[in-house]
Amino acid sequence: MRLKKIFGLAAMAVIMGGAMPALAQEVVKVGSSPTGLPFTFVNTETKAMDGVLVDVVKAIESDIGIKPEFEAVQFSALVPSLTSNKIDMIASAMFITEERAKVVDFSDPVYGYGEGVFVPVSDDTAYKTYADLKGKTIGVQVGTTFVDLFKKSGLFSDVKVYKGIPDIIADVNAGRIDAGFGDGPMAAYYLSQGRFPKVKMVESYEASAGGEFGLALRKGDERMPKINAAIARIKSDGTLQKILAKYGLK
Repeated sequence: MRLKKIFGLAAMAVIMGGAMPALAQEVVKVGSSPTGLPFTFVNTETKAMDGVLVDVVKAIESDIGIKPEFEAVQFSALVPSLTSNKIDMIASAMFITEERAKVVDFSDPVYGYGEGVFVPVSDDTAYKTYADLKGKTIGVQVGTTFVDLFKKSGLFSDVKVYKGIPDIIADVNAGRIDAGFGDGPMAAYYLSQGRFPKVKMVESYEASAGGEFGLALRKGDERMPKINAAIARIKSDGTLQKILAKYGLK
């Protein structure tokens, strides 16, 4: 009987010991925009999600004890997907705003930037602010802070809303709209690929609607303190800077 008891305890120890790593590495579904280059995008070779924020999550996964599974989710569907439990975390270039913070919890900022404007190469106007484009037809991405800002301004002839930045650039390239606004680094990255030869960034433009972004969780998610500590670590030990440099950012 004693021998059976010893074997039983040993077996239980093995079972419990084997279960511990699984608990420590909880699978977490991470939603990311597939068109947010260079922050989040689908790698055409691997067909997997890639980019700055994907690398950030991978860099901190051991700190917070998760195994991330990345899913491509359209930008406008990210918050609804999180609040409806379809995903567990948002890793996308989504500005931290008061309105969004009412429905999700944001981590400390990972990176920040302002908007950029792009126009036909034939337009040589040295635009400095978005007010300089008064009376023009412009394009913005659905779900971004630019939509309400520019519509409420009353400055423009029309504010067209698009699924993603590439769609806006394509319409500027085709002459269907006068200019497009979008996250500066993303727009510049797309244009650097050479797919839209009739469009250029306006170098004289000074961003006025910038912001910062981090990771987002459902309200009350207890992992947030660990995430913030991990973000602080990758900032201090140089990991974040290496990730940014990999994608041509500072």
